Amino acid sequence: MQTWITICDTCKREDTEACQNDLTHGEAFAAMIEAAAAGSETVKTRRVSCLMGCKHGCNVAIQGAGKLAYTLGDFIPDPEAAAGIVAYAEAHASSDTGQVPFRTWPQAIKGHFVTRHPPLPSDDV
Repeated sequence: MQTWITICDTCKREDTEACQNDLTHGEAFAAMIEAAAAGSETVKTRRVSCLMGCKHGCNVAIQGAGKLAYTLGDFIPDPEAAAGIVAYAEAHASSDTGQVPFRTWPQAIKGHFVTRHPPLPSDDV
């Protein structure tokens, strides 16, 4: 089953003046996550302008149809964090419920969970 990583590309961390190449932290992080997810059979990425988690920038959402969804934030945009997000999203994709056992979480995402959302009810309910 498919899992989506939705990446806020407008995120700016407090050290926004240190951004390079006129990219926001979110744009730079999105590019890293997209590169880490390239070729994945189960993970897709998309960018949005603002996930409204400004106190926790850089933000991503992990979502899949009929599964628990998660918002993660407060990342320093680097390849290790990007790889950890993709690894977690792949585990989310292989889970029937979207719940991933803590013992299997990549170290790079521990301490970055902001919210968990239950799946939307089916139209049958």
